Amino acid sequence: MRQRNKIVLLLLLALVGVHGASAQDVGFSQFYANPLYLNPAFAGSKVAPRISLTYRAQWPGLVSAFTTVSASYDQYINDLHGGIGAIVMSDRQGDHGMLSTTSLGAMYSFRFRVYKDIHINLALQATMTNIKLDWDPNHMRWPDQVDREHGFVDLTQATPPDKTSTLFPDFAAGLMVYGPAWYGGLAAHHLNQPSQGFYSEDRIPMKLSVHAGGLINLSEEKRRTSSLGLGTPVISPNIIYQYQGKFHYFNYGLYLDWMPFLVGMWYRNGIENSDAFIFMVGVQQDYFKVGYSYDVTVSELANSTAGAHEVTLGILLPVPEAKRKVKAIRCPSF
Repeated sequence: MRQRNKIVLLLLLALVGVHGASAQDVGFSQFYANPLYLNPAFAGSKVAPRISLTYRAQWPGLVSAFTTVSASYDQYINDLHGGIGAIVMSDRQGDHGMLSTTSLGAMYSFRFRVYKDIHINLALQATMTNIKLDWDPNHMRWPDQVDREHGFVDLTQATPPDKTSTLFPDFAAGLMVYGPAWYGGLAAHHLNQPSQGFYSEDRIPMKLSVHAGGLINLSEEKRRTSSLGLGTPVISPNIIYQYQGKFHYFNYGLYLDWMPFLVGMWYRNGIENSDAFIFMVGVQQDYFKVGYSYDVTVSELANSTAGAHEVTLGILLPVPEAKRKVKAIRCPSF
């Protein structure tokens, strides 16, 4: 049964990867450790120069697993009255990474105050994306190759596309509204719905993301008083809704931030199905943080995929003297 499930999944991944049937964007579990991917309006949100690195291995139990690496940089610039940022991402899908996607994006987020401590960030992002297909008969798997008794043994009649690489521009926009202890945002990716198809036109559906959260201080004391050097405990409830194509996903999360430690748990589900529980743990000290999360799959794929692993690294450089009066957005680190 397990082998049969893997064969079915391999076929589905191959067909979706090449023909792009209602393809979805990569989904990260440590949303706020990769903020520019969630919403370009996060550019410059910490004021200080920030470097964010993410590695994600999804469905490692399959040969056709997904591996994604993301790196971003952003900072606030006084003369621009906002933040700038850049993000590069590499994603590999299928057996031996037969389908690879590389993108490089740049963004600008304009910040202005609307009332006392309430601010708004408005952002635009432009990205160039390259998708490559490794047409190797030894790695590709097609339905007409399957023998009921012996598995993949037959030769495929599939023919390669006229091109195995495509390059296209992509655009996004974002908005953030935030106060001293709360925040919310809206992001729209693939505004131009670019085509990513190899055989025919296949447009990427627009992705909409809505996110909100807050910070609840569990102690009246705001300074470190513990002999262990722990900060005051803070609980942060969050919710994220994402829609792309025919897919709706809700993410409900709760963090406990007790400097220098942070733990969190999320639950992700669609309209008609459950997807995964996400457990995460992180350590943050001064200008450095590292986090790990694991997705426990609870859908019908639970016995085949082995969940997902995600590791993040963040570096927050010192704030220049001239920028210290600009307030950063207070939100979770992971």
